[in-house]
Amino acid sequence: MPEVERNWAGNLVYSAARWHTPETLDALRELVARTPRMRVIGSRHSFNTIADTDADMVSLARLDRVLALDHDRHTVTVEGGIRYGQLGVFLANEGFALHNMASLPHISVAGACATATHGSGDGNGNLATAVTALEFVTAGGELISLSREQDGERFDGAVVNLGGLGVVSKLTLAVEPAYQVAQDVYERLPLAELDTNFDAVMGRAYSVSLFTDWQGEHVSQVWLKRRVTAEAPFEPPPLLFGATHLAAERHPIAAMSTENLTPQRGLPGPWHERLPHFRMDFTPSAGAELQSEYFVPRQHAVTALRAVYRLREQIAPLLLISEVRSVAADTLWMSPCYGEVCIGIHFTWKPQWDTVKQVLPQIEAALEPFQARPHWGKLFTMTPEAVQTRFVKLPAFRELVREFDPHGKFRNAFLDRYVFGGS
Repeated sequence: MPEVERNWAGNLVYSAARWHTPETLDALRELVARTPRMRVIGSRHSFNTIADTDADMVSLARLDRVLALDHDRHTVTVEGGIRYGQLGVFLANEGFALHNMASLPHISVAGACATATHGSGDGNGNLATAVTALEFVTAGGELISLSREQDGERFDGAVVNLGGLGVVSKLTLAVEPAYQVAQDVYERLPLAELDTNFDAVMGRAYSVSLFTDWQGEHVSQVWLKRRVTAEAPFEPPPLLFGATHLAAERHPIAAMSTENLTPQRGLPGPWHERLPHFRMDFTPSAGAELQSEYFVPRQHAVTALRAVYRLREQIAPLLLISEVRSVAADTLWMSPCYGEVCIGIHFTWKPQWDTVKQVLPQIEAALEPFQARPHWGKLFTMTPEAVQTRFVKLPAFRELVREFDPHGKFRNAFLDRYVFGGS
């Protein structure tokens, strides 16, 4: 009997009839050309069925090399299966950096970009905004290359591709000179201060995260990740809008050990060892868990957070922790931040789907006035019609998918439901 294959969190058993892990581009192209239907899987960090299929599953785990570093153009070209932690070490050793990282460095570059995964920071777009060019294998095994410089709108449609265009075999990312980051943590930020100073709090550092359990009249923790410069040493103030600076390291879930976290307490270090919350060499986050996330236009941030807060009694029994982050606007068609600055309201749930799926509609109803968009790789219960109306470029994306995959080789039930449903 074949071994059961699950996603990282363990909440999903994949339905694939066959699994493939090609080791070369030629092998990948040959596989794609001869396979009637398939999906591509990254590092298995999606919580829903976006990557699932009952046909053939292709993993890019062995296509994980750095292909080129262009010092003059400030770009790095990688295979789709490389993980951000691997790439971060390589770039840091070469004196370069990415503009941002997600909370986990364990995720693959192709998978993260395909689903618009993000970090935080008022000036930081999601991880896909670093892509300047990409190459993918189409249904017939051909290679297609698109670039921001040459392909404009089509490129913007192809980057956050939900796995619908083909198998992304290569990406080119913008890089910059390496920098150092230090992170400080504050606890118990009064909600009243957040109500009146939200922009000031979120703009206090290069990357800012708010952690909350939605209990009491305060935010549990504020994480500030600031770039370290050669100027005079920075001394974190003892209070930040009423929140207290912590001298000891703290996990977002206060009862948990900090050993898997990147260093805090204002200790400077390389960008790739501070921008993620979790260390590459440790098992990330809480282990068995579920995740949901909704993106709300920045101008509605405080009102939206208060709307969620009113559901605290329903949320609390199921929640491990929530995180609020800021994401800059972008031009990528299927990005939840297309055309507008957003905040991401993230929920890390206990692994109790039967009850979590009962509270998600209440959260979605509370956020409906703000036209909240779901994270493509996390759990939500919104109807296909609601999802489709909130991604204004979705009709154009459908046509792009049909252009490159006219017979639907790369489609699955998730895409049929949320992208093509009713079309």
